[in-house]
Amino acid sequence: MVPGTGLVIRIVSVTVLGLVTGVLASLATVVFLQAIELMNDWFLISSDRRAAAAGTDWLVIATIAVPALGGLVVGLVTLKIPGKRAGGPQDVIEAVHVTDSRMAPRSGSLSAAASLLSLGTGASVGHYGPLVHLGATLGSLVGFNGAVSTWTIRVGVACGVASAIAAAFNAPIAGIIFAHEVILRHYSLRAFAPVTVAATASHVIVTVVFAHPPLFEVAPVSIGHVGEYPGFIVIGILAALVAVAYMRAILFSQTLGERLPIPSCFKPMAAGAAVGIAALWLPGILGTGTDTMRLAVVDGAFGSSELAMLLVAKIVATALCLGCGFAGGVFSPALFVGIFFGALAGDAAYLVFGDLRSDVSVYAICGMMAVASAVIGAPLATILIVFELTRNYDLTTATMVSVVFSNVVCYRMFGRSIFDVQLRQRGFDLSLGRDQVMAGNMLIDPHVSRDFTALEPDTAPEEAMARLVENHHHEAYVLDGRGVIVGRVRFDDLADNSRTATTVSDLVLPTGPVLKSGMSIRDAMERIRRSGDASIPVVDAGVPAAMLGIVTEADLARAFLDMASGIRREEHAS
Repeated sequence: MVPGTGLVIRIVSVTVLGLVTGVLASLATVVFLQAIELMNDWFLISSDRRAAAAGTDWLVIATIAVPALGGLVVGLVTLKIPGKRAGGPQDVIEAVHVTDSRMAPRSGSLSAAASLLSLGTGASVGHYGPLVHLGATLGSLVGFNGAVSTWTIRVGVACGVASAIAAAFNAPIAGIIFAHEVILRHYSLRAFAPVTVAATASHVIVTVVFAHPPLFEVAPVSIGHVGEYPGFIVIGILAALVAVAYMRAILFSQTLGERLPIPSCFKPMAAGAAVGIAALWLPGILGTGTDTMRLAVVDGAFGSSELAMLLVAKIVATALCLGCGFAGGVFSPALFVGIFFGALAGDAAYLVFGDLRSDVSVYAICGMMAVASAVIGAPLATILIVFELTRNYDLTTATMVSVVFSNVVCYRMFGRSIFDVQLRQRGFDLSLGRDQVMAGNMLIDPHVSRDFTALEPDTAPEEAMARLVENHHHEAYVLDGRGVIVGRVRFDDLADNSRTATTVSDLVLPTGPVLKSGMSIRDAMERIRRSGDASIPVVDAGVPAAMLGIVTEADLARAFLDMASGIRREEHAS
């Protein structure tokens, strides 16, 4: 090979991986968002269409019927999804940190369809989570088709996530950081390069080709009084409490929803009807509520009581929808809750600072990002979203203060994010470290050895000793006719009692700890550590529990160290 050819090939492959993923994810994002807008217009969810139909009986009927019927269809679609639930960012995180990192296309497409139906018919859920899952699915497909290693698929997923965030927020830098901060959980130049290409390509397509507008626009603002900065700290602390209440409401509702004594396909329908009825008085809780959020940054658009009502109603509506099976994310509703909390804080600040208080948009955005960042565990990405959307250093600095304190407090009270808590409930605890998580997903089965001595219960001691000497073993396992372990015998015991014992069954010792096929390397290593044995027998997880072989501590330790070394290479490679 010509010197430097390998480097050129790597650069080209990285560029192609990022470019193809960025293009596909950005197009999917634009189509997804446009489809939501069209459905919201058709079904009288958007504020403009509702205003045009104000005072008609049809509006009342549609407000209740559309979310209810939409919930029924979502419930039927969800039954077709593997696992009978729509995927989200937590599934992307889990996929990236297991051995193959692949995401099932069927699950991804059906999850996107269920989310589109939920959002299009007014469910109080978010669209960024579904976009992250959709982008990750596309990135997984691109990475797999050009895969030379698992790393390619894993980085393809990260490229898809970064592209989706970059397209949805018009914030490519935030997309890059989000992919590393929330999904990959590490930074390396090897991953940073393709993710950057993907996010940049996505941003160019969305802004130049489609001229997609940003989430919201804020007029140039500045901090009115230096004494407001301690107030931004207080906002951050209080925002953490709001975020914890929001996340606990969702988790409680999901637990409660699982216990509802009605068929699962009808649960979203019931939640949709309830949200529709509430929306007769508070229509802002329908859908993503983007139009309502944009009003929240306008001083005087809402009274304090309206702000408080919408904040609480959104938490309840989102928890109800997600708990009863609507497909969607938690980030958009968190932005809604946060922006109304921030506007409330702005009203309170006016009582302190009067006309010296900064514009209410400063407080609204500080509250919005403080709550949302604590919910998804992405403080850096949310700070960058503010900067990329506003290009305002004063506003970004104020937001940064609130976000930092919100995440510190929320981490102590709840955890890093709702995604991490949901994964921990599945037994997937990233706080243990990536090596422990991956060891928990690696099975002992490939490391089971048949290098052991098996004896029948009626074997004579002399024959048993001869077989142990031949196999260079110091102990043997006694198996019955079905291959199930009866116990074990040691060479020393056989030698000491060969004249008095007639068969090895007279000298059988308890088997001690055993491992079952399908057990993880992490659990097996802990079992061996507690037993003190150099090796442990492995039995079939079925019935009868026939002995399959043994695993040694050295083999498991070698597998764990190889895996940990691979993680280090990935995190520090260029």
